Amino acid sequence: MTQATSALPDAAAGRAAARGDSPQAGNRSARLIARALFALTKPRIIELLLVTTLPTMLLAQRGLPSLGLIAVTLIGGAMAAGSANTINCYIDRDIDAVMRRTAHRPLVARGGQAAIRPAEALAFGVVLGIAATLLLGLFANWLSAALADAALLFYVFVYTLGLKRRTASNIVIGGAAGCFPVLVGWAAVTDRVAWPAFVLFGVIFFWTPPHFWALAIKFRDDYAAASVPMLPVVATPQVVARKIVVYSWIMVATTLALAPNAGWIYAAIAAGLGGWFLSEAHRMRGRIASGIAAAPMRLFHLSIGYLTLLFLAVAITAVLPFGQF
Repeated sequence: MTQATSALPDAAAGRAAARGDSPQAGNRSARLIARALFALTKPRIIELLLVTTLPTMLLAQRGLPSLGLIAVTLIGGAMAAGSANTINCYIDRDIDAVMRRTAHRPLVARGGQAAIRPAEALAFGVVLGIAATLLLGLFANWLSAALADAALLFYVFVYTLGLKRRTASNIVIGGAAGCFPVLVGWAAVTDRVAWPAFVLFGVIFFWTPPHFWALAIKFRDDYAAASVPMLPVVATPQVVARKIVVYSWIMVATTLALAPNAGWIYAAIAAGLGGWFLSEAHRMRGRIASGIAAAPMRLFHLSIGYLTLLFLAVAITAVLPFGQF
């Protein structure tokens, strides 16, 4: 309550500036604007999305697709994700002003001045989305473009506008937006979507709640101050830890469902990585049950390494001339 109360004056100023009610800087350099627009795309999130896209393309091709197609798919996918993230920042600029974790974002004012105007951010996000659609549609195929658009619309309308501020299931359902890059990558190569792509979709879908809930445990007070009902805000730590373990087990089982297509080498790597992830999930649950500090960021950072290594295994085994069942 103390943290939430102390944040209110700054939050009110941030909300006013985010709505465009406060004066903006009269002289803004092009470099400042470009840096602000780039930051709105959340490039660190985009990196993780691209980590899942390229290995999926290799698996779909059973080798290396053309470099031109790879470039178009990765750039188009990054632009679509950047569009969704920018529009998300535009919509959430009021709660971003409340949460310390997001108070540095460009649309949040500091001392009455924001780095970028809301209308500029919204226009940039829309233009970026249109450009992504045209790039993918004209130089890959229209199915990949449609899937990228579906991810964008899902993230903006279903997650950001529909779920985020209303239900603790926000990240469970809304996290599906981050699963679409594997469908985009597969479609870009084959002009269709086959079952291995849906398995990879499922892997990311079940990976997202443990990954994000670990972060939300750390920043629980931020979400509570912003009245965002993330699970750690509305449930006990014990319930959150139990759900993390359940989703982790389902995720690992889903990774093994890809084995018939990816081969035994992938299956062995996936099982080893899965054991690593599960051990940390259970360890965190044990700490919470024992009243010890949860240390959720251990699982959060491990989850990023886990997903990166898992998709690296997909990429490597996709190009190997051996290792199939």
